[in-house]
Amino acid sequence: MTTGVIDKPGETEAAVRRGFALGFGAYLLWGILPLYMKLVAHLPLMEVIANRILWSVPLAAIVLVWLGRTADFKAALRSPRMLAMAGLTACIITMNWSLYVWAIAVDRTIETALGYYINPLVNVMIGALLLGERLNRVQTAAVALAAIAVAILTYENGTLPWVSLALAVTFAAYGFFRKTLPIGPSQGFLLEVMILAVPAGAYIVWLIANGTDHLVSSTGFDTAVLLGCGPVTAVPLLMFAFGAKALRLSTLGLMQYIAPTMVFLIAVFVFNEPFGTAQLVAFGLIWTALAIYTWSTLRGK
Repeated sequence: MTTGVIDKPGETEAAVRRGFALGFGAYLLWGILPLYMKLVAHLPLMEVIANRILWSVPLAAIVLVWLGRTADFKAALRSPRMLAMAGLTACIITMNWSLYVWAIAVDRTIETALGYYINPLVNVMIGALLLGERLNRVQTAAVALAAIAVAILTYENGTLPWVSLALAVTFAAYGFFRKTLPIGPSQGFLLEVMILAVPAGAYIVWLIANGTDHLVSSTGFDTAVLLGCGPVTAVPLLMFAFGAKALRLSTLGLMQYIAPTMVFLIAVFVFNEPFGTAQLVAFGLIWTALAIYTWSTLRGK
């Protein structure tokens, strides 16, 4: 429910409800994404990523044409600077996608959940380090708790929780550089996947030519799940893009914890990944840090 409060001045309650439904639905889909990624875990990582990119293009293009928002997209195609920036963000998000798919395939789903829990705090640190934003005492405390959690996991495992940190940093970097693209989220997403579709398509054609692909040379199941990689990537992203327009940032800030919480529960109770005392303490510190950070954000301090 939207609690009956209009999130943005001038928005109708129907628009807010629609925005809430789209945003909530996007996070739910992201939350159950590990279940789908397990279906492709037996396939080569690069082939999964290539198909994820390639089959996102038609859906993103259809939505853009249906909305009549092709003018900005055509202008972006004529701008070398825009193409360069989109190429950068496309490379960053590909790194994030690849690590995510790999981690789930090798039973490290809990680490992906931790990474996306940490992400908001990494965003705060990027703002402080790169944009000169000052951290208040509450934000500093939240970041410190997250650092302690990472230290505990490092001590327990004998190595940094690099999967979690890499996912958090790459996603934060994507958000940071994505802001430099002066076009809408749906146009930007199509631009990114079209740029990536060139090498992805070439790679798939090469696999097919050599008979080493799983798209047309394997079982019907493999073909279906590879084709489905596009929609499971594009649909939640587009839902989030449209839903975010009608909602406050604070509402989205609370929603962003839905997906990693679902991923965490799936990892522990469906995938049966080990979750010991050290992980419990570390996650407890992260959850406390996020509660402090969210409280501070909602109060606007």
